[in-house]
Amino acid sequence: QVQLVESGGGLEQPGGSLRLSCAASGTGSIFGPYTLGWYRQAPGKQRELVAAIRSGGSTNYADSVKGRFTISRDNAKNTVYLQMNSLKPEDTAAYYCNLRATITKRDYWGQGTQVTVSS
Repeated sequence: QVQLVESGGGLEQPGGSLRLSCAASGTGSIFGPYTLGWYRQAPGKQRELVAAIRSGGSTNYADSVKGRFTISRDNAKNTVYLQMNSLKPEDTAAYYCNLRATITKRDYWGQGTQVTVSS
């Protein structure tokens, strides 16, 4: 069974930084490569992709976070990170870790961690 456990969310002031972590387990049961990513969802809004990183290291970012957020993965530790700098109030949302198996297209999700940016 694949499990994703997130940590690092919290309250931060505008301009501040947070680092989210997501530890994956049970990934040996996945056939082939997989992409890791972070999504976020604010109240009343659609869930949106924030950043994703493929097994080979290539990345995608939402335009709204380019230059501020950095996604990385440590394959040896089965962990994906999201470094969030220069935080803005509009970054406030529940952030979800996502694993997508490339071959089967199956998605796995973490429980979500709240990020609140407020003065």
